[in-house]
Amino acid sequence: QVQLVESGGGLVQAGGSLRLSCAASGIIFGINAMGWYRQAPGKPRELVAVIISNSGNTNYADSVKGRFTISRDNAKNTVYLQMNSLKSEDTAVYYCNANVGLGEQHWGQGTQVTVSS
Repeated sequence: QVQLVESGGGLVQAGGSLRLSCAASGIIFGINAMGWYRQAPGKPRELVAVIISNSGNTNYADSVKGRFTISRDNAKNTVYLQMNSLKSEDTAVYYCNANVGLGEQHWGQGTQVTVSS
């Protein structure tokens, strides 16, 4: 099992920045990739950014390219999402995700990000 604990959400004005953290524990050697998803009220959950464990390659949703950066600290088993130039449409609950083994999905509890215009 993999446990994911997110932190760093909050309220910020448009144009501001936040950094989300996701600390992984448990059977972490089988993690293929980690990512951030978000879900706004009345909308489906969507992928924001992902980082591949072996290569470090990253991928982003078009809506956040150039504004958000996903990174990892392997020593701390932690993945970060640096969010800059935040917009009101970035308001959502952000979830950390780990893809483990043969595609098993693990989720954090979610952290609220609210951007005021």
